[in-house]
Amino acid sequence: MERAGGSRRLSIPSTQVLEEQAQESDDLTDSEESIYSGLEDSASDSSTEEEAEDQDNSDEGVLKGSSLSKKAQAGVASQKREQVQCQSLEAESMPSAQQDLPRRDEYEEDSSDEEDVRNTVGNIPMEWYQDYPHVGYDLDGKRIYKPIRTKDELDKFLDKMENPDYWRTVQDKLTGVDVRLTDEQVELVQRLQKGQFGDVHLNPYEPAIDFFSSQVMIHPVTNRPADKRSFIPSLLEKEKVSKLVHAIKMGWIKPRKPKEDTPSYYDLWAQEDPNSILGRHKMHVPAPKLRLPGHEESYNPPPEYLLSEEEKLAWEQQEAAERKLNFLPQQYRCLRAVPAYARFIHERFERCLDLYLCPRQRKMRVNVDPEDLIPKLPKPRDLQPFPTTQALVYRGHTGLVRCLSISPSGQWLVSGSDDGTVRFWEVSSARCMKTLPVEGVVKSVAWNPNPAVCLVAVAVEQSVLLVNPGLGDKLLYGSTDQLIEAYEPPEEERLQPVTWAVAASAEHSRGVRLIIRHGKPVKQVTWHPRGDYLASVLADDSHMQVLIHQASKRWSQSPFRRSKGQVQCVLFHPLRPFFFVATQRYVRLYNLLKQELAKKLLTNCKWVSSMAIHPAGDNLICGSYDSKLAWFDLDLSTKPYRVLRHHKKALRSVAFHKHYPLFASGSDDGSVIVCHGMVYNDLLQNPLIVPVKVLKGHAPARDLGVLDVLFHPTQPWLFSSGADATIRLFA
Repeated sequence: MERAGGSRRLSIPSTQVLEEQAQESDDLTDSEESIYSGLEDSASDSSTEEEAEDQDNSDEGVLKGSSLSKKAQAGVASQKREQVQCQSLEAESMPSAQQDLPRRDEYEEDSSDEEDVRNTVGNIPMEWYQDYPHVGYDLDGKRIYKPIRTKDELDKFLDKMENPDYWRTVQDKLTGVDVRLTDEQVELVQRLQKGQFGDVHLNPYEPAIDFFSSQVMIHPVTNRPADKRSFIPSLLEKEKVSKLVHAIKMGWIKPRKPKEDTPSYYDLWAQEDPNSILGRHKMHVPAPKLRLPGHEESYNPPPEYLLSEEEKLAWEQQEAAERKLNFLPQQYRCLRAVPAYARFIHERFERCLDLYLCPRQRKMRVNVDPEDLIPKLPKPRDLQPFPTTQALVYRGHTGLVRCLSISPSGQWLVSGSDDGTVRFWEVSSARCMKTLPVEGVVKSVAWNPNPAVCLVAVAVEQSVLLVNPGLGDKLLYGSTDQLIEAYEPPEEERLQPVTWAVAASAEHSRGVRLIIRHGKPVKQVTWHPRGDYLASVLADDSHMQVLIHQASKRWSQSPFRRSKGQVQCVLFHPLRPFFFVATQRYVRLYNLLKQELAKKLLTNCKWVSSMAIHPAGDNLICGSYDSKLAWFDLDLSTKPYRVLRHHKKALRSVAFHKHYPLFASGSDDGSVIVCHGMVYNDLLQNPLIVPVKVLKGHAPARDLGVLDVLFHPTQPWLFSSGADATIRLFA
C-alpha cells in the first residue's frame, strides 16, 4: 500500500483475476501463499495505532490451538477472504490505500519447511477469545476478526440440504473461517479413522532386518577377548550348590507340595475347633431345630386330635399365619396307605433357605454381672438420720393447706389454707396456738428468717400482710413492733408500684401490722436471708410480675423492665446477691449488684412448679408438673446434672434441709420422697444422690396430693401439707 499527497488509492482486482488465482491455488508453494498474508485486514484497518496498542494490551496470555490449514487449505481460505474483502471495499467505495498484488514476498528467501500459520497467537486455548470480536493476529500484527455468523438452526439445516460440500466443510479454529477439504484430505482423514498410516506408499509389512546376524562378520561388533570366568567353574557357586544339596538330604528343605485341585467343602453349622486361634470367640450359631412330630402328625392319630367338619371349615377360613397347625390331621388304616406328602419339596426348600440365609455374626460376648452395672450406692441405714415415720398430724383446717413456713427457732409453724385462715401451731404438741382469719384464699406464707424479728408475710388475694404472731419471747415480738413503729416517712413521696398501709385497730389487734396492696393477685412471697427484703410474685403477664420490697423503709420496686415469660416462683440466694426467677421452662439467675443476667438454666421440663436452693448456694433443685425433679450444679453446667423421675404425678413442692444432706419432694400422688443429697467441698467429686425413703399418709383429694413440704431448721424432721386439710410431721 502506498500513500501520496494525503490521499489513498486502492487497486481492486477484477473478478476474472480472482478466478484465475483460485485455479492456480493448488500449485502454490508455502512461500507463494505468504503473498496474500497481508490481505486479511477487516473493516477496522483505518483505526489508529493508539487504538491498536490499547486493544493489544487488553488481550492476555498466549494460547494453544491446532491449525487445519495445509497447503491447499491455506490457498483456498486466503482466496475466499480476499473475495470477501474486495466485495466489502467495492460496496463501501471508500479509498483506503493503494496496494500492489505482485509485491515481493517477505518470506521468499526463507528455506524452512514450516507451514504458513496465519494466526500467530501460538499454542493457547482459543476459548480465551470467546468474548472478543477477533481470534488472533496475523503476521503483520493485525487482528483476525471472526466471520459474521447470523445463521439460525433453520438456515444451517437448509444449508446442509442444499450445499453438496457441506459434509466436507470444517471450521478453522485459528481463523474462524469454513474450509472445504479436498479429496486428498478427505482420504487422509478416512485412513486415519481406520487406524492406517497417513502415507499411502508406506508398507507396514516390510521384512525386518536384524541388527545382529548369525554369520560371522569380518569386523565384529566387539573384539574383546572372552573372560576367564566364562570357561572356568566358579568356586562360590559350587559351595552354594553343595549347601543346598546337604540341606535337602537332611530334610531341612522340603519340596513344595503339589496343589490339590479337589474342592474343599465345609459344614456351615458345624462346631468350631476350640483349639483354633479364633476358638475363644464363640462364633457358633446353632441351627434352629425343627419341632418334633406329635400325635397329630401320626398316620393313625387319637380321636381327640382329629378335627370335626366345623373345625375343618373354620381351619380353611383362617389365614395361614393364624392357624395352629399347617396341616389337617388324617387317619389311615395302615402306614402303607399313607400317600406322599404334598408339601415335602416346598418345606424342604424353605428349610434350606433358612439354613443358607440365616445371618451369622461374630459377637464378642462379655461376661458381665448385671449387678455390676448398677452404681454402688450406700445403704439407706448408713445415711441416717432422715425422717421415716409419721409422728404428728396437725388438724384444724377445713380446706386445702397450700403453704407452710416455720420459725427460725423451729418452735412454731404457720400454715395457710383455702378456708381463709392462717393458723399458727406449736411444733412439739401439734396444738393450734392462734388463728388469723383473712379475706380470701391464702396462697403463700413466709416466716422471716431473721431470728431477731418475729414477722410473718402472708399472701392473700391482692395483698401481702405482715403479721406479728405474738408467740414466744415477749421481748422478741415487742422489739418487732417497736421496729415497725420507728419508721419515719420521707419528706417527698416516691412513686411506687404498690401501696404500703398501716393496719387498722381491728386488724392490729389480730396481729396484722402492715398491708402491701398490689394491683394483681399475689401468688408467692419469700424473704431474703437477712430478713429486711421480701419478694412477691403477681399473676400478671407484664414486667410487673416480680416486685421486691424493703420492710424497714417501706419501699417497693420492680427490678425488671420487660417480661421474660410467666413467672412461677422466685428465690433469693442464701449467701450471694443473686436472685432466681423461674418461668415455665427456664430458671434465670440475676446478679442484683451488677443488675444483669448471670446465668440461664435449661430445666428440660414442660412446666416448672417449685424450686429450692442448697444452703451452700451451689446447687439447685426444680420440681415440675411433668413428674421430674432436676438437680442443677451451678458451677458445672446450665443443664441438669441429674433428672429424677420418682413420682408418678406432678410435683408440687421441693425443699432442702439447712443442716442435713437431705432434700424432699411432694407430689399429687400423695407421697413424699426423701433423698440423701451430699454435696462435697471437692469440686472434682460429684454430688451423691440416693433416694432413702417414701413417706405416705396424705389422702389425695380433688386430684391433688401433697401441696407443700418443709424441713425443720435444726432436726431431721419433715412437714407436709396436703389436699386432705391436714399437716403431717415425719420424724
